[in-house]
Amino acid sequence: MTRRLLQFLRRLALLIAIVAVATLTLGLSGFLAAEPLLLVRSPPGHADVIVVLGGDGPRRAWRAAALYRAGVAPRVVVTGDGDCTWIRATMIESGVPPAAITIECASRNTWENAAFAAPILTQLGAQSAVLVTSWFHSRRAIACFRQASPQIRFLSAPVGPEFPFWRITADPDSPRVLLEYLKIGWYALRYGLVASVAAEERVV
Repeated sequence: MTRRLLQFLRRLALLIAIVAVATLTLGLSGFLAAEPLLLVRSPPGHADVIVVLGGDGPRRAWRAAALYRAGVAPRVVVTGDGDCTWIRATMIESGVPPAAITIECASRNTWENAAFAAPILTQLGAQSAVLVTSWFHSRRAIACFRQASPQIRFLSAPVGPEFPFWRITADPDSPRVLLEYLKIGWYALRYGLVASVAAEERVV
């Protein structure tokens, strides 16, 4: 092995090590900041409608059904292509009357969830709504809905993480947590979305 080749391999190894450390540092920082930056959980209260976003169907369906049984709202809107009918069926099995559920199965992303649910919420005469989605998705979701329907007061009652926040890297959702930062940036560029809510609603 020539001296020049050896020097090149050493520099390459150093560069790989630097990139690996930087990636690990950014990843850990993202996990540590996930709770204050991504989670929005509103104080408990009553609303006109519970809105369940598609994706991660079982946990969101069970969470929404529990809110309905607790009397949080008399109506439920399920929005999202793919598992909207399955979420509806799961909620019915969990004690929600079929007549209380309206489904919207055309939306393919969070922005469309908010945009396509807007006329349904207007038709229902909703003045307030509780959003049910995954905890790390709650900030982007509530920002989308508030922008699509500014006349409605939106609250957030997300599905919590499966692990304590100090063990977030063990959570099966951990890759999606890091991806959420990129999605928030993309939504800010694509839809002019300001993904922020009142400070008192960050974590309750």
